Amino acid sequence: MKYIEVDEELYRHIASKTEQIGESASDILRRILGLQVNSVVEDAPEEISHPSLEVESKPKKVVQKPAAKLAKPVSDFSTLIDAELLANQKGAVGRFLFILDTVYLASPKQFEQVLQIQGRDRLYFATSKDALLKASKSANPKEIGQSGFWVTTNNNTAKKRTILSEVLMQFGTDEAQISEIAAKI
Repeated sequence: MKYIEVDEELYRHIASKTEQIGESASDILRRILGLQVNSVVEDAPEEISHPSLEVESKPKKVVQKPAAKLAKPVSDFSTLIDAELLANQKGAVGRFLFILDTVYLASPKQFEQVLQIQGRDRLYFATSKDALLKASKSANPKEIGQSGFWVTTNNNTAKKRTILSEVLMQFGTDEAQISEIAAKI
């Protein structure tokens, strides 16, 4: 696999042509150019520079504590999201992380189920930064609050909304609330 740099406008255009979660930029371009999508064999890159990624001191572990009593899973998150704090978040990534952290804080015992949400060839959630970077060198992983869970943040806003919608579906949130909450990113 070869890597190229593209300007922001071109990146947004390619990303806007995404048809399903996990679709790679290569698949999108192949579809747009009328090339066969299934014919690509991807080799891992030898080395890629990552000037925008921070250095992590140590990966955090997710610790599960035994529950004294089983709590009913939360599914109504719309009332838990503080609109003022959400508005103070920096950009779509900040709002995405803030809402995910709110979901985690409301249901920490059930949050592990987000690890099941994946793209066709892409990992969106993990319990360490390294796991996401191992799956994709360009993942730009960020920790969700202090949860010990990490999420890939280099997706466009529409993809972040889709991922958040899948998270909320995992918690049994109704469609109307999912649409309302995802639109806040």
